[in-house]
Amino acid sequence: MTRAVAVIPARFASLRFPGKPLADVGGKPLIRYVWERACRLQTVERRVVATDDERIAKAVREFGGEVVMTGATLASGTDRVAEAVRAWPAQPFDVVVNLQGDEPVFDVEAVDELVRVMLDDPTIPMGTLAHPFATAEEHRDPNRVKVVLDSAGFALYFSRAPIPFARRPGLVTPLWHLGLYVFRADVLQRFASLPPTPLEETESLEQLRALEHGIRIRVLMAPSPSIGVNTPADLAEFAAHLLTSGAGGEPR
Repeated sequence: MTRAVAVIPARFASLRFPGKPLADVGGKPLIRYVWERACRLQTVERRVVATDDERIAKAVREFGGEVVMTGATLASGTDRVAEAVRAWPAQPFDVVVNLQGDEPVFDVEAVDELVRVMLDDPTIPMGTLAHPFATAEEHRDPNRVKVVLDSAGFALYFSRAPIPFARRPGLVTPLWHLGLYVFRADVLQRFASLPPTPLEETESLEQLRALEHGIRIRVLMAPSPSIGVNTPADLAEFAAHLLTSGAGGEPR
């Protein structure tokens, strides 16, 4: 039987926003919004927060979430997810959903669809989501990662640059990469064991490590973008979003 688990990596020591997972929004810590959204996923059997910080672990336990403690020197959230999954040798999973602890309004149905696609087709090693850019300004923003696809819906390249360059406009819709991943369990461990690659370090995008090592990434379209909380200003944007949405973050 194929099985899936969702892991939410969370660290306290963010350079741009220290303590971000515990930042208060409407009386709840940010990490709780991500957890509650993960609980709405229909395709996963287990949901855990992976952290190296006891303050985050305490907060998660207080609202009823499950925690796995991980090492303090891990290089990325994906490394944290891989270590968390290795802690369950007696309960193996076929597919691992790597959610982002700072993206509290990811599209639940799109993630479920991506998990189902990967559970149905064991030849797909890795998957992610994208959404069309709304404006040319967004497409130029280096903080919004772009992706271009092949004819089968697999990623050709990811970049902070505005790709593709529109020498002939209107032929291709520019796509915004939404930074969550679904891994085949063995591919996750392989990915975490690989050293950083030149393109990855050049663009500061870890998914390029997968492409440089020949790991294909299936990309599905999400009907809406997420809201990433990287700074206190982003947190204020999320708080404003909640004022015009329901409890789960969808527009009224």
